[in-house]
Amino acid sequence: MKKIIFALLVAMVLFTSCGNKLKAGTYEDQIVGAESTVTVKVTVDNNGKITSVFFDETNKDSTKKALGYNYGMKAYAGAAYEWFEQVEALEKAIVENQGTDFITLDANGKTDAVSGCTISVNHLIDAFNTVIAKAK
Repeated sequence: MKKIIFALLVAMVLFTSCGNKLKAGTYEDQIVGAESTVTVKVTVDNNGKITSVFFDETNKDSTKKALGYNYGMKAYAGAAYEWFEQVEALEKAIVENQGTDFITLDANGKTDAVSGCTISVNHLIDAFNTVIAKAK
């Protein structure tokens, strides 16, 4: 009886994990919003694992990542980290957690789930989820 239960449990685990596997490839898109355009790029390896996530966002004639320290969050908004540093923390956390299920957002679109990321990320999460759906 124990062997049958164990076999059923193993089958359930294998069935569940196979159903969630992502297709290998690089998936990207630009999501046009009311105030900016978000660029998102996600790479999935042959094992169905997310290996990289890239976010950027337009800012007038440039992008926030291209501006780097010149974007000025530290100087003008008193932030501890610049925009690109906060987004890099988010990208890394998504790879480490293999998605965004670990992220909960408050009413302002911010999360406490990613250390060093204090910006509103709801639009980035939405963009990621739109792109990763292509890998399913």
